[in-house]
Amino acid sequence: MHDKTVTQLAAALASGELSSRELTSHFLQRIEKADGQLNSFITVTAEQALSQAEAADKARADGKAGKLTGIPLALKDIFCTQGVKTSCGSKMLDNFLAPYDATVVEKLSAAGTISLGKTNMDEFAMGSSNENSHYGAVKNPWDLAAVPGGSSGGSAAAVAAGLVPAAMGTDTGGSIRQPAAFCGITGLKPTYGRVSRYGMIAYASSLDQAGPMARTAEDCAHLMNVIAGHDVRDSTSVARGVPDYTETLNAPLSGLKIGLPKEYFGDGLDPEVEKAVREAVKVYESLGATVREVSLPHTHYAIPAYYVIAPAEASSNLSRYDGVRFGHRCDSPVDLQDLYTRSRAEGFGEEVKRRILIGTHTLSEGFFDAYYTKAQKVRRLIRQDFLDAFEDVDVLMGPASPTPAFDLGAKKDPVSMYLQDIYTIAVNLAGIPGISVPAGFAGGRPVGLQILGTHFAEAQLLNVAHQFQQATDWHLQLPAFAEENA
Repeated sequence: MHDKTVTQLAAALASGELSSRELTSHFLQRIEKADGQLNSFITVTAEQALSQAEAADKARADGKAGKLTGIPLALKDIFCTQGVKTSCGSKMLDNFLAPYDATVVEKLSAAGTISLGKTNMDEFAMGSSNENSHYGAVKNPWDLAAVPGGSSGGSAAAVAAGLVPAAMGTDTGGSIRQPAAFCGITGLKPTYGRVSRYGMIAYASSLDQAGPMARTAEDCAHLMNVIAGHDVRDSTSVARGVPDYTETLNAPLSGLKIGLPKEYFGDGLDPEVEKAVREAVKVYESLGATVREVSLPHTHYAIPAYYVIAPAEASSNLSRYDGVRFGHRCDSPVDLQDLYTRSRAEGFGEEVKRRILIGTHTLSEGFFDAYYTKAQKVRRLIRQDFLDAFEDVDVLMGPASPTPAFDLGAKKDPVSMYLQDIYTIAVNLAGIPGISVPAGFAGGRPVGLQILGTHFAEAQLLNVAHQFQQATDWHLQLPAFAEENA
């Protein structure tokens, strides 16, 4: 069952071939057997999952089942889940039991899905490798010496290893697409505001977006049908109708206009990654698409702009973790200043501290206009680049990452780590949707093809990705780790 997609498992449940309890037990057993090597989960909620599975089986028996009723999945440990530890991969929240469900969790629960637990992540979603977690690094199931990507690395690794058929992730600068690419799965970052952020612990509020991670674009479409939509509790949620994302999956691609940004194929791109991406584009040409080169001239400003804006917002968002209301509190503080200082020093990891310091500096008097305001002006130019490109083409394609997954511990320098997100960060600054799909291998490690669309073009992206997956089998290939732990 571990090699089946969400769509296939939903069909098996609907036909009575298996029950949700059987399916849930199967994946819980796989987690117990194999996750000790991967470290992809922080919390496994086995008892709750089996209870939910029994309720799903009863709902199906009563004729009240939906498409995803009884499907097990996992949640990145950034989504508040009532009564369950929600840590954000941080010592700061190691003792925090969320008092309510995030909207994404609420919607998935209402759809009858089963939560198996909370997946590991870079602390407060700050990282590109999943090495910044208080609970230790996650391993890539394709090669246990490699990182799974970040910050949603636990979700990506769990899906790739067949420990769960799908998982929720979040993407602030590429944190769904890059780990999806590194682990050989499909990951969708929706348009900013398409999925509610209520109950999703904030890193950078104007950039964060939740999205699905699964084996296929079709699976992601089914999940988007559940999680997308307006939420009055989230002021950044867009009041716009939600289409049926599965309806147009099989639309032909004849006449599709694809743009290849020349800035995505320059220095720093691994030759094997480039070869895999260009081979994928040839598949699209065989399906009737036309290809042309386009330019996104402000691309090289994306990383510096992002690393002003995101840390500034993080500095503000993380100020609430002060040892007073919830989260980690130092022992025996002598006064309020000592309480604040030691609680934050002990509770936050090095990367989080680095970004808080950067953000506080850029927001301080004398530097706000010089850095933050200027970065926001650059952000507008980057957004306009994409809008101009979409005047001439339907979608943009390129690599999700300049390299395949790198070895654990290989990126000692923070800047070299930040450059791993060079092709993904601009998408968040512009607020547009993007998807990464498996498109080959480089050095035996997966390569992701990134497909980008204009605002609210998720249905088109899923169609374009699905048609590629109908013509190729990269998404069907499993790491040896998944089979060895069958």
